[in-house]
Amino acid sequence: MHALQGPLRTTGFARLWTASAVSNLGDGVTMVAGPLLLAGITDDPALIAGGAFAGQLPWLLFALISGAFVDRLDRRRLVVTVNLLRGAVLAALAAAIATGHVTVPLVYLASFLLGVGETLADTAYGALLPAVVAPDHLERANARLTATFTVANQFAAKPFGAWLYGVAAALPFGLDAASFVAAAVLIAGLPAVGVPETPAAKRDLRADIAEGLRWLWRHRLLRTLAAAMGVANIAFCAAFATFVLYAGDRLGLSAVGYGFLLTMFAVGGLAGTAVASRLSRRFGTGTVLRAGLIVEIVTHLTLAITTNPLVAGGIIVLFGVHTTVWGVLVATIRQRAVPDPLRGRVGSVHALLETGGAAVGWLLGAVFSRLFGLTMPFWIAACAMVAVAAWRPLAEVTTISGTPTART
Repeated sequence: MHALQGPLRTTGFARLWTASAVSNLGDGVTMVAGPLLLAGITDDPALIAGGAFAGQLPWLLFALISGAFVDRLDRRRLVVTVNLLRGAVLAALAAAIATGHVTVPLVYLASFLLGVGETLADTAYGALLPAVVAPDHLERANARLTATFTVANQFAAKPFGAWLYGVAAALPFGLDAASFVAAAVLIAGLPAVGVPETPAAKRDLRADIAEGLRWLWRHRLLRTLAAAMGVANIAFCAAFATFVLYAGDRLGLSAVGYGFLLTMFAVGGLAGTAVASRLSRRFGTGTVLRAGLIVEIVTHLTLAITTNPLVAGGIIVLFGVHTTVWGVLVATIRQRAVPDPLRGRVGSVHALLETGGAAVGWLLGAVFSRLFGLTMPFWIAACAMVAVAAWRPLAEVTTISGTPTART
C-alpha cells in the first residue's frame, strides 16, 4: 500500500483529523439527543434502552465481517460512501421528527443502520491513518485523534446536544447529518492511496475469522482479559441503559443537566490518559487492573444508593479514569502479545466481545428496569463485578507486575 510519508502537518492528516473532529461532534450530539428523543415518545424504560441496543446490535452481527471488507475495498471510497449514507439516514430521521411522524420503530431502524455504517467506517478510519502519516509520527497522530474524540464527542457535544434538543428536537439529528456530509467531503479530498495488498484479502473469510478466534482462545492472558471486559461491558450497559430516566427521576436533573452529567465520563477519561502509564510503572499493571475492578463495584453501588447529582458526578469521573486506564493497559498488552499478521483479526474479536457485551447489556438493562425499577440494574451490575473480581483466572493474570508478557 502506498503511504504518504510526512509529519502531522501534511494535508492528508489534516483532512483526516478534521473529518474525525467534525463527525465526533455530530455523533456526540446524537448520542445525547437519542435517549431524549425516545424519552419524549415513550416513558417505557425497556423501549428507551432498546434504542441503544439497536445501535450496538450491528457490532454483534457484523464486527468480524466488516473488518474483512475493510481489507478488501478502497478504504477512502468506503468511508465516503458510508458517511454519505449515514448522513441520509439522519436527514430522514430529522425530517420525521420535524413533521411529527417519528415513532419508536423508526428510531430503532435509524439507530441500527447507523450502527452498521459505524462498523465499517470506524474500522476503515483506523486503517486509513497509516496511509497519510509516516510511521514515526503514528503515535502522535493517534494521541491527537484520541484527544480530539474526547474533547469533541465527550465534552462539547453532550451539553450542546441537550441544548439543541431543547431548542428543537430535530436540530441535533440535522446537525449530525451535516457533519457526516462534511466528513465525507474532507475524506474524498485525501490524496489517492492504493487498496492494501495483504494475504488476508485473498483468503477465505471464514478461515481468516476462525484463525483469529483460535489464536485468542489459546492465549490464556488475552482470553481472560477479553472475557472480563465483555462481562464488564454487559454489567455497565445494563446499569446505564436507562440512565436518562435515572438522571431525571432519581437525581432530578433537566435535559441539560443530564448532558453535563455525561461529560463527567470525559473528565475522568482525560485524566486517565494522563496517569495510565505512571500508574502502571508505579504499582504494576496487574495491581492497577485489579484496582479498576474495585472502582467498578464502588461506582455501581454508589449510583444505586445516591440521589445527589454531585455524588453521582464525582463517582462517574472516577469511573471514567478507570475505564481509560484499563483500556490503555489492555490494548498495550494485546499489541505487544499479538503477532502483526493477526492484530486485525484478534482486535476484531475483542471488539466483538466488548460491543457485543454492550448490546446484551442494553437489552438486559431494559428488562431489569421495567421489572425492578431504575436502581436495580446498578445493584445487579455491582454483584456481577464482584464475581469478575473473584474469578480465579483473572486473579492469576492480574498479579503480574509491570507489563505482562505473552503467555499461552
